[in-house]
Amino acid sequence: MTISDLADANEFSRAAGWNQTLEDWHMLVDLSPQGCFGIEIDGKLVATTTVVCYETQLAWIGMVLTKAEYRGRGFARRLLAHALEYADSLQIKTVKLDATEQGRLLYEKFGFHSEQPVERWSRSGGASAFSAASKAGMSGNPLDLDREAFAANRAPLLKALAARSGVYQSSSGFLLTRSGRTTHYLGPCVASDWKTAHKLLTQALSKTQDASWSWDLLPENNEAVALAKEFEFSPQRHLTRMVRGQPLRGNERMIYAIAGFELG
Repeated sequence: MTISDLADANEFSRAAGWNQTLEDWHMLVDLSPQGCFGIEIDGKLVATTTVVCYETQLAWIGMVLTKAEYRGRGFARRLLAHALEYADSLQIKTVKLDATEQGRLLYEKFGFHSEQPVERWSRSGGASAFSAASKAGMSGNPLDLDREAFAANRAPLLKALAARSGVYQSSSGFLLTRSGRTTHYLGPCVASDWKTAHKLLTQALSKTQDASWSWDLLPENNEAVALAKEFEFSPQRHLTRMVRGQPLRGNERMIYAIAGFELG
């Protein structure tokens, strides 16, 4: 895909009810210009898939979308096969994605298996404008913490997100927040302990107390679930994190919010 395709791609995610914005699509193409794929019919985009690579350790597949009237023609299967060929050509050791229940069967046919559940939690509110903290850069200890938690180097992603997000950080953790299409988005959040995560979340959520928020978390992290409940979030969507290739898991007790279903 190219920049000229993104208005159509954004319409697909909007029609699916997803929270991504046009800015999110631009970020994906900026991060992975060779890894964003689409199928065109008569010069019009009808299906998409993206691959973001974290060095050669990990590739993340997302934005598997097909325009409604073109579903059932195998376009998602073709794009997924192409995405995996692309990852294999780069000698990526591990490929992951967050799958809906409808998508799991397709992914299993390509050799993916379940790793763990992932959930979206939400908190309703008004249409408050997004309020960002000072947009500090990401470097040093926060990036080291993230690599320990995530088990791969995603510094380019975090720096790209920080440039358009509220950034809350300390020596023992960080939290990024950004505007979504329908709700504000909370994540990623990585912290060495519950106390740090609680402080970061309090700082971020106090800025827009009456806003709607989305928070994607790993429910096996009991502390993240407890914090979501404390801040009056409730579960809305249940997905499955799936993996193909070598197992790869970091110190996930440090992950209090993921970066997004399409990012990991």
